Amino acid sequence: MNRNITAAARAGIGLLVLTLASALAQAQPYRDRVGSPRGGEHYDARFSHNHYYADRGGFVRSVPGGGAWVTARAGGRFYYSGGVWYAARGPGFVVVGPPIGVFVPVLPPFYTTVWVGGLPYYYANDTYYVWRGDSTGYEVVDPPGASDQAATTTQPPPSDDLYIYPQSGQTEEQQSNDKYECHKWAASQAGFDPTQSLGGVSPDQVAAKRADYQRAIRACLEGRGYSVR
Repeated sequence: MNRNITAAARAGIGLLVLTLASALAQAQPYRDRVGSPRGGEHYDARFSHNHYYADRGGFVRSVPGGGAWVTARAGGRFYYSGGVWYAARGPGFVVVGPPIGVFVPVLPPFYTTVWVGGLPYYYANDTYYVWRGDSTGYEVVDPPGASDQAATTTQPPPSDDLYIYPQSGQTEEQQSNDKYECHKWAASQAGFDPTQSLGGVSPDQVAAKRADYQRAIRACLEGRGYSVR
C-alpha cells in the first residue's frame, strides 16, 4: 500500500509540475510583451474608459496579430493594434504614442465617444481620433485645448430633430412647406445650417449657433400654429 501511495504522490507532483510549466509557458509571451504582469501596463480611467494598455516606452519582441501598418504624413511607419501603437526599434518594437495627423481605417476595439463643442471625438489610450469623411478614415488629432476641456462630455448634444404637432388642421403638404420655410429662415437668422457639415460654422461656434437655430425655428413654427417638442 505504501508503494501505491508513493506512486500516487509522485503522479500528483508530476501533474502539478506540468500544470505550472504550462502556465509559465502561456504567461511568458505576455511578459515579453509588457515586461511583467500589470507592471508594464497602465489603467486608463479617463472618461470612464476603464481599460488597460501597455505602457509607452516598453520594448516588445514582436507585435500582436490582427493589427495594421500605417504611414505618417511626416514619414515613419507604425503598427497599430488594439489601441496600442508600435515603432520598430532594433531587434523588436517600442510602444509609442501615435503621431498627430496619421490615419487609421478602424477605431480601437474599445473606445469612448466624447463630445467637444458638439463634435464627436473617439478616445482610447490617451489618444483622440476624429472621423474624416473625405479620407474615409479616422485621424489622430491633438487633445482638446484647455478651453474645450471644461465642455468635454460623454453625453451627446441635443438633436436638431423637432417634433411638431399641427394645431390648426394643417395638411401634411402644408406641414412640409412650413418646416422647410422655417428652416431656411432660422438658418439665415442664426447663421447655422444643420444640413451642412458642422452647420457651416467653425467648431468652437457649433454649440452656440445650434442653440440659436433651435430657438429661431421653434419660434417660427409656433408662430404658424404648431406645438413644438
